[in-house]
Amino acid sequence: MTAHPAPRERSAASVTVPMALLAELTHRCPLACPYCSNPLELTRADEELSTAEWIGVFEQAAALGVLHLHLSGGEPASRRDLVELVAAASRLSLYSNLITSGVGLTETRVKALADAGLDHVQLSIQGTSAASADRIGGYKGGYQRKLAVAGWVAGAGLPLTVNAVCHRQNMDELEAMIALAVELGARRIEVATVQFHGWADRNRAALMPTREQAAAATVLVAAARERYKGVIVIDYVPADHFATYPKACMGGWGKVGLNVTPSGKVLPCHAAETIPSLTFESVRDMPLERIWREGAAFNAFRGTDWMQEPCRSCERRDIDFGGCRCQAMALAGDPAATDPVCVRSPLHGLLVEAAERDAAAEAGAFVYRGR
Repeated sequence: MTAHPAPRERSAASVTVPMALLAELTHRCPLACPYCSNPLELTRADEELSTAEWIGVFEQAAALGVLHLHLSGGEPASRRDLVELVAAASRLSLYSNLITSGVGLTETRVKALADAGLDHVQLSIQGTSAASADRIGGYKGGYQRKLAVAGWVAGAGLPLTVNAVCHRQNMDELEAMIALAVELGARRIEVATVQFHGWADRNRAALMPTREQAAAATVLVAAARERYKGVIVIDYVPADHFATYPKACMGGWGKVGLNVTPSGKVLPCHAAETIPSLTFESVRDMPLERIWREGAAFNAFRGTDWMQEPCRSCERRDIDFGGCRCQAMALAGDPAATDPVCVRSPLHGLLVEAAERDAAAEAGAFVYRGR
């Protein structure tokens, strides 16, 4: 791996206030999605933060200036204290968003969450039929439960977002997935092409979309935005392996949000642990504000001083921040390298060749998360 300079010290005043906290309450999940972004080594239930510890994290986040609290997992409904955690977030005036597969929720529990102050539900779908969705999620009956949960969410008066992770084996259902989100009464759908971290990297050959699928999805989303204008908002994360420039990952490293893992480690992004040179502090050992402002991992790629060429002198350096640091690590072996998604990276051609090779490979059996 190419050596890169240690991050310079930053004064507390030079660090922005985070807007969002992703609280990964647990890695437990009844589904086994082969694209799951959880790490390959999942946190055990006996390692998870307690109810009191999570509430303490929420209190620190609110004091730090966080506005949005995303309750995620795994499956957050696996936590028996979910209603209590939502109530604590509400008391702290944190806007709470439950990111769920729906499995583990009942109509009674959805109502209890709404009564506790939950602000929003983000429900994942894996396809538009029980056969396709349950095969991808690795859980029989999951699709029907999702449809029921969407109805309970509407009945509780909660706004709904549908999250559709797209890949080679369901991208041809995209138009139907958008129509399903409209039918379910969602105000928003996030069409997110799979990102190859965690379990998705294990399943590259089964999940990588073809160039033709990626191009067709972009056209389809543009047309759907026109057709459903005023009905539903469509957010879109395109297939970056066939892109010209990388996405502005996380809105800039250590700039907008932070993640807390089930065991309390604080990360600049959900995949940051794939960078072996970084160390991460825990909320069990250090206050959240100090980690955010002074943590070595958070300061590693803040700003632009760490950048190599061509990023350092590029006019896009404050637009896409050199792309994804975790992807640079995975594909270039150096987290400070230009994300190979960028056409200006010397590795861009190799990235595209590998993506086309994966997309052309026979899609074998999934390696299911945690199984």
